[in-house]
Amino acid sequence: MTFMEIGCDESGAEGEKLIGGVTDVFAHASIALTLDEAAACMDEVRHRAPSPITEYKSFVIRRAKHRLALQWLLGPTGPLQGHARVHLTDKTLYMTRRITGLVGEDGDRLYRLAPDAFGARWRDLLEGFNDLMRPHSDRSIAEVFALVDDLALTHGEAGDVMRRLAKARPQVEDLRTRLAANPTTAAPLDPLLPAIVRAVEFWGGGRPVTIVHDRQTTLTEERVGLLRRACPLDGLRLVESHLDARIQVADLLAGIVRGIAANDLHGQGDPLMTGLLAPYVDDHSVWI
Repeated sequence: MTFMEIGCDESGAEGEKLIGGVTDVFAHASIALTLDEAAACMDEVRHRAPSPITEYKSFVIRRAKHRLALQWLLGPTGPLQGHARVHLTDKTLYMTRRITGLVGEDGDRLYRLAPDAFGARWRDLLEGFNDLMRPHSDRSIAEVFALVDDLALTHGEAGDVMRRLAKARPQVEDLRTRLAANPTTAAPLDPLLPAIVRAVEFWGGGRPVTIVHDRQTTLTEERVGLLRRACPLDGLRLVESHLDARIQVADLLAGIVRGIAANDLHGQGDPLMTGLLAPYVDDHSVWI
């Protein structure tokens, strides 16, 4: 059976720290270009949006003075359409879905309702559950569920979800036990893993896929094993980005998309740039 090889990189990675970190959007880009095509792409980017920095980053081409270069790169005459894909993750939505998954609720619905229903306490709850679902956390289950009980007093649909969530404490206690026994593979929260699975599914279409990925400490041998069981991943090599132009293109695209998407998330979007992203954003992204 034939297989293909893609280059991948991410932007906004903070492992399993989804709430209260530096970034609230995670983007994972996968590139289906040859090494020569990727090198030519980077050469043209440097020509159109020059910078003296050695390791070219997305913030350079996102400068206002390089807007035309960015439009070329993302646009229909550029080198990426049909050869690149980005899986986007709104970290708050991702965490909300994981919480509501405990009780079979609609995470997207709660994502919309909770900020108004709970105010600042919603952020506290998200951060509390984020800690409970991470290994090596000393967050108290009792403390987090005391907040759940408090929010359960809220009237309306959001309060109803909290009342059902209050009954999920045994499931969280079981998760904490499994995390203590096997912290590397027990229900990992890292959005990098589902993003890689999706990249393999998209580009492979059922065929084996090999990935060349920028070095990432969370891609341990155990987690690569999880990926192999979840999708037809034929192999995954971790390579320094300066050694593979495909990773450089993936890094550039992931940073561009994350920056534009984050602006959209905070109501500061650029309609032209948002429109240019549309052909690249994966349909299975964790995004509303």
